Amino acid sequence: MSEQKKADNSDGVPVEPTKAMILPKKYKRNKYALAISVLASMTSVLLGYDSGVMSGATLEIKKDLKISDVQIEVLVGTFNIFSLVGAAAAGRTSDWIGRRYTVVFAAGIFFVGAILMGFATNYAFLMVGRFVAGIGMGYALLIAPVYAAEIAPASCRGFLSSFPEVFINFGVLLGYVSNYAFSKLPLRIGWRVMLGIAAIPSVLLGIGVLVMPESPRWLILQGRLGDAKKVLDKTSDSPQESQLRLSEIKHAAGLSETCNDDVISVPNRNRGSGVWKELLRPTPAVCHILIAGIGIHFFQQASGIDAVVMYSPRIYDKVGIKNESDRLLATIAVGVSKTLFILVATFLVDRVGRRVLLLTSCGGLAVSMFGLAAGLTVIDHYENRKMTWAVAVCVATSLSCVAFFSIGMGPIAWVYSSEVFPLRLRAQGCSMGVAANRFTSGVVLMTFISLYERITIGGAFFLYSGIATVAWVFFYTLLPETQGRTLEEMEALFGTFFRWRLTLKELKRKKLEESDDAA
Repeated sequence: MSEQKKADNSDGVPVEPTKAMILPKKYKRNKYALAISVLASMTSVLLGYDSGVMSGATLEIKKDLKISDVQIEVLVGTFNIFSLVGAAAAGRTSDWIGRRYTVVFAAGIFFVGAILMGFATNYAFLMVGRFVAGIGMGYALLIAPVYAAEIAPASCRGFLSSFPEVFINFGVLLGYVSNYAFSKLPLRIGWRVMLGIAAIPSVLLGIGVLVMPESPRWLILQGRLGDAKKVLDKTSDSPQESQLRLSEIKHAAGLSETCNDDVISVPNRNRGSGVWKELLRPTPAVCHILIAGIGIHFFQQASGIDAVVMYSPRIYDKVGIKNESDRLLATIAVGVSKTLFILVATFLVDRVGRRVLLLTSCGGLAVSMFGLAAGLTVIDHYENRKMTWAVAVCVATSLSCVAFFSIGMGPIAWVYSSEVFPLRLRAQGCSMGVAANRFTSGVVLMTFISLYERITIGGAFFLYSGIATVAWVFFYTLLPETQGRTLEEMEALFGTFFRWRLTLKELKRKKLEESDDAA
């Protein structure tokens, strides 16, 4: 009886439930949403595996194909540049064929690329394989976090949207282990097995993804309200939340909330038309979202983390670990550190919020990069002396670099960018973020060896430390907290740039008034 009263107004007439009335105070993880988000995010294993395995495979490729350091830089870095092609096409493709089939398409492209790399007979052949695999990875990097964000209820969206980064880290660890295991094979076979074996998980993932449901937001944009409601019922924390999410998505898509037909006709403007025009001539709110969504991806990679991950065998060679097998074994510790600490972010992102983890991570990364730079500089200056303490500092800070990155900057870049863009702009907006991410990573990887030869390896990491410091200021001043808000509420947070805190206070005040009125 008390529940019925809460749903009636003063005249006893039933009213529509509000967010404050229907959202439960304590959430249980939706196991169905969890399972399908895990499955979709596993495509990210392929990127992580490539990053990890190339750190060791390049040592053997250089010997076998007799190529220079510049060619190694190009081989490693252009993979990320090639992924720009996939990222640029993925937004439109996912709006056309759906999020689910885009994941299958990405896995298929990567499968072809892995086969080509595994059978490469020369450097040019290997670059063709890298090009094809890179396109597939661009698709996967965009679609996995978008799908996870669109399928997840608000209570655990950060948790589920962080899965792509979890699997990237797991893939890095697998790549490092693969380096160590297959380095025992003959030179001509070892690196080819390292690269070609990635074709196996891509096939399994492509098949497995077919059991996933389609994104409810994409279904609504296609006018398939009946199918969308079935997915929302399965992926929401309660029937009431499912109804609320359906209502909000229809509103964001420009559809009448009273429309309850299973199949309807959707205006063309909601199917992607004019999206690029809105992104290129943005309102203040969309401009703020673009700066935040693209900026977080730029700084994630400009801080130089891929230099630590991809070139860790060279760093350990510099500090005095000369045996190749020992260097590859030491890099496994980097992978373990990266994988363990990503779990911290995964379980805390919906509890403490995005900003706390992001700022802690960025600050810790800046300090760790500075420590690594200082240790490497000391070793450089005293080449003829055994500086045990400096070696210990370098090893410890290389591990703390990936640890701090994993607790915030790694996963939150994907979580944040996938949730801040409005529904009508989400696929293309996220593709711009992914493009910035991969382009910046490619530049870092293609210039690292040349950079440290010019300004010393210590100087290179001093530079990355400075960039991480600038990133901290950017995050602190321009990125609002998005924890606990539905995807359809996000746009209201943005538009005031450095004064976003005032906007947040105003939104909280209005929400409190709504809650009081409902009571």
